[in-house]
Amino acid sequence: MGLGPIVFLAVAIGIAGCIVSAYSGLVQLRVRAESSWSDGDMQLKRRQYLIPNVVKTVQGYVAHERGTFENLAKFRSAAMDATTAAERAAAERQLTSALKSLFAVAENYPQLRASEEFWLAQASIQDVENNIQEARRCYNAIVRNYNRKLQSFPTNILGNSFGFQPKELFQVDTFAGKGGGCGQTLRQDSGSQASGIGAAVSAQQRDRTL
Repeated sequence: MGLGPIVFLAVAIGIAGCIVSAYSGLVQLRVRAESSWSDGDMQLKRRQYLIPNVVKTVQGYVAHERGTFENLAKFRSAAMDATTAAERAAAERQLTSALKSLFAVAENYPQLRASEEFWLAQASIQDVENNIQEARRCYNAIVRNYNRKLQSFPTNILGNSFGFQPKELFQVDTFAGKGGGCGQTLRQDSGSQASGIGAAVSAQQRDRTL
């Protein structure tokens, strides 16, 4: 057996290895993006679940702010009914804006702000907002990497051949502070959350008595 066939076989194996490696990389990135989207989706749904409780608390003090409550209900429904990332992002941005308006209204009512029930509801929303911001950053970082590979040679040829499609970035505003890095686990333990909020409330109450 001559040297030529051996070289050809080695090159063919090398090319096949590159193709398998590139394909595997695209699959892994797609799976990671879908997993990260699932994390963010869960946090957004959690916020939607908490909103009625916030509205109920605020309505007891400022029932005349009808427009604010109607906007929250409308944008919450739009977010729940959205079918694409773009529609979801637009609805969630409007929902965030409506929440900002609600808490801005609350600032004008000292009795409401002093309510422990309102403080707990606000703290729960704030916790979810932090998680949404963290999940959004993680998802967008993975998607940028995935889309970049789909646009780069030679993975763009492989991507087109196997039906890989670019993914949309998820742009949604929050009014939370900066969250942790993408490597951190999203805070989903309701027991730990309740404990942390309860401790904060106790501290706030102690401050009031001083």
